[in-house]
Amino acid sequence: MFVAPWLKPLTANEVRLTPGAVQFSPEIEPLVRLIEETSREQLFNVIAQRIKNGTTYTEVLAATLLAGIRNVQPRPNVGFKFHCVMVMHAAHQATLAAKDEQRWFPLFWSIDYFKRCQDQDRNEGDWTMNAVERTTASAEQALKELASALEEWDVERADVAAATAAHVATPAQLLEVFARYGARDFRNIGHKAIWVAGGFRTLEVIGWQHAEPVMRSLAFALLNHNDEPNPSKNDLAADKSGRSNWELVSKLNSNTTSLSLDNAYTQQWLEASRTENPSSLAQLTLEGLNRGVSPRSVIDGIYTAASEMVMRQPAIVPLHAITSSNALQYLYRTVQANDLRQWLLLQNASFIGHFRESAAARGGLSKSNLLELTAADKPLTSARDVFSLLGDNREEGSRAILKYVQDGGDLSQMLQVAREMVLLKGTDSHDYKYSSAIFEDFRYCSPAWQAKVLAASSHLLTSSKQPDNGLKARIEAAFA
Repeated sequence: MFVAPWLKPLTANEVRLTPGAVQFSPEIEPLVRLIEETSREQLFNVIAQRIKNGTTYTEVLAATLLAGIRNVQPRPNVGFKFHCVMVMHAAHQATLAAKDEQRWFPLFWSIDYFKRCQDQDRNEGDWTMNAVERTTASAEQALKELASALEEWDVERADVAAATAAHVATPAQLLEVFARYGARDFRNIGHKAIWVAGGFRTLEVIGWQHAEPVMRSLAFALLNHNDEPNPSKNDLAADKSGRSNWELVSKLNSNTTSLSLDNAYTQQWLEASRTENPSSLAQLTLEGLNRGVSPRSVIDGIYTAASEMVMRQPAIVPLHAITSSNALQYLYRTVQANDLRQWLLLQNASFIGHFRESAAARGGLSKSNLLELTAADKPLTSARDVFSLLGDNREEGSRAILKYVQDGGDLSQMLQVAREMVLLKGTDSHDYKYSSAIFEDFRYCSPAWQAKVLAASSHLLTSSKQPDNGLKARIEAAFA
């Protein structure tokens, strides 16, 4: 293993893994351990030297994800310090969209963020994922056991089953199970579905040879129930929508040949989202689909509602209305079973109601209205001016974005600047997760709603008035 000359020698005790800790493949294990054991202050220098010597982007991405999985517990709440794992796919999306000279920024930010979360985990008990012994079950048997264990909220059984299934089942088969159980309950403000989508999407980049620890981490995270009684034996509030929406699936018409876009229905859906409960929003979705409204008009309703919520309360709960919808929509587009797809759409509808109720409980929602959002009177001279204005006045910045898009401004240029603001000024995992989610998903809205969804959601974008995060200088120093 390469050791940088400026790095102090490590004793045997310092590099010894916790007895019984999960081991990764021989090809990636040394790099994972290097990230785990190198101090935060020295890690940029060490990784930069590794890259100069031929270590690839994908190898560092994989090692950073696996280091987080092994060292950071997704409990007691799926989120918080575990964001160092959940942010990885969003960081990768930022890399793909970045300028050539900034492509290393998201990965180095992720490495640094892992070290912060690793320190927090150590202070909270120093959890480590242990090794587990797989069974010799077939794919069918392993998937059945995994679904049964998740259904019964049995952590130990699910751990073994997830490890086994990761080796014998296909990615598509695994996704069918994890999508179902990652979206079944409204706990942890959508982070379970977010981690399912992020985990599978990251494996598509780093390779499915790393599936076992990711599947085990997913199973462990999905079975968190906030110290409530076992949900399989109790009728708890967080589980009601998931159960009732399976009943609604059976009431959906099978004839989908005459589906059409319906902007009036989308507006109705948006207006209902301000007052209706999760069950009523799912029912409204069912009624629309049964009378021939396209699912895309439902998705328009979901994203107009989520982005309006961001206007009304630019804070952590509405932010997750966007990021969880991004995850649920990825699952909706990707799973194969039609009944599961339909249920995921109904769940996304219900989640919007849950998010609105949660946001209202945290201090109220303003009267801002996406339908009344109007474009600024005068255009700005450049896309960069938008992000300066966002730092002064979010409402005016939102109107400026709407004006920019409606006037035919260079949308790719504006999004490039927005991503650059995250790279140069972002300090939190949500800067990456939120921007990646909304920049991907506003394009899935129909043309009538794209500009307003993007403009409304800008209330939580990173502005140019925020201080630089120092990442650029640290990376340049490391590669010097």
